[in-house]
Amino acid sequence: MAQSLNTKVDLVMDATSFHGMNNYGKIMIGDRGFEYYNEKKMNDYIQIPWEEVDYVIASVMFKGKYIPRFAIQTKKSGTFTFAAKNPKELLRAVRNYVPSDHMVRSLSFFDVLKRAFKK
Repeated sequence: MAQSLNTKVDLVMDATSFHGMNNYGKIMIGDRGFEYYNEKKMNDYIQIPWEEVDYVIASVMFKGKYIPRFAIQTKKSGTFTFAAKNPKELLRAVRNYVPSDHMVRSLSFFDVLKRAFKK
């Protein structure tokens, strides 16, 4: 079992990690970082300190009514994709630790197509 980074926890929520196979677990937002723990395998966890977070990328649909998934892009380790039970509440908690200019929307399907045809 991993030792938690956080000394104070702001939010704990059910979530799914899309890193490799889909894993179900809990996301913990705290004062020192973003943590994901698998419910079944306690050795399967992801810990990202706030200093390591580069961007938080949200997939927004229906003008902000629905957010199916979000990703955390780190400075060194790559991108980690998650889905949460209540993503709006989770992203509001993350906004306390990540600057607002580093929280962005992902491109829509049609934006990707436009970008491909422009080149």
